[in-house]
Amino acid sequence: MKFSDFVAVDAIRSYVDASTKEGVIREMATALVDAGRISQADLEGIVRAIMKREDLGSTGIGRGVAVPHTKHPSVDRLVGTVAVSQEGINFDSLDGDPVQLFFLLVSPPDRPGDHLRALENISRQLRDEAFCKQLKAAKTPVDIQHLLEKADDHGMVS
Repeated sequence: MKFSDFVAVDAIRSYVDASTKEGVIREMATALVDAGRISQADLEGIVRAIMKREDLGSTGIGRGVAVPHTKHPSVDRLVGTVAVSQEGINFDSLDGDPVQLFFLLVSPPDRPGDHLRALENISRQLRDEAFCKQLKAAKTPVDIQHLLEKADDHGMVS
């Protein structure tokens, strides 16, 4: 599965205003509403579902990366977005470091395979230090989109 299969390009954020875990999740989910990928009526339910998942254990996987995600009946296909925080946000990450790169996923409950393939793709790409460094340095959503396209086309960016 490629980034282009699930990342809503018009919901990519090269900076976030949020300074908390719930704030960045809400900001990213709102970007998906603004992009027409999830409905305004489902926003609160999706944010609550992601926060409930975070209560089970942080999706901050270390090295400045988090992959908040949930399954939700309001979506009929996997949708996601990417955001960057220049300052970093405390996300209760496994390594304790602040998070700068966020990949948010919402998938239908009846499509667990898509959800897992997206998580695998993200984690595989994020093992590439150059890719992470370039994403953190991205100044615009278009820069991020180009990096994701490059990763889709060539696997690792470096």
